[in-house]
Amino acid sequence: METGRVEAFSDGVFAIAITLLILSVGIEKAPHGNLGSYLVDLWPAYVAYAVSFLTIGIMWVNHHLLFDNFARVDRPMLLLNILLLMLIAFVPFPTRVAAQFARSEVDRRNAALLYGITMTITAILFFALWMYGSRRLLRPDADPRVVSGITRSYLPGTPLYGGATLIAFLSATASLILFAAIALFYALSAALFGRRDSTVARTASSGDPPS
Repeated sequence: METGRVEAFSDGVFAIAITLLILSVGIEKAPHGNLGSYLVDLWPAYVAYAVSFLTIGIMWVNHHLLFDNFARVDRPMLLLNILLLMLIAFVPFPTRVAAQFARSEVDRRNAALLYGITMTITAILFFALWMYGSRRLLRPDADPRVVSGITRSYLPGTPLYGGATLIAFLSATASLILFAAIALFYALSAALFGRRDSTVARTASSGDPPS
């Protein structure tokens, strides 16, 4: 099977998941006459929304980066992708939990654990998807440097999320800050790979050796 249909289906799941994140910023219980202070008190929801939106957005960018290097998909690849999308679609739930239960230390720790476990499993599935595809389904013209670079960037994903999750037992606030830092790391990583791909494309078309 060609990759186009899988990417179209995946894009739909990513779009729905990232749209549902706004439900984590709810005003169902907003008191009349004191809306201003209530909106200020919703700051944990704003932070959770921003971190999860950035995380899912970067996952979408990286998902396209992966499939740009695949010539086709097979049944194991489809299964791995479905499992990954299942976790992506689940992200709005721990985001809402983190947004609503971030004020007391115990609740904040449990919310950070739920969020971290979700992200750790997602990172494992992302890495499994790439490792399977990079060994069996690569395009013949896939650039080895790009393939190697993607592998190196994904290797720390699971340890980073797993470590940030464990830190929640010591400090839930530090754990949540680390999740935001990891999202920023992969945002910069995706930007660097995009710039590198364009450089490789230019040098290939001009015939000059890449730097």
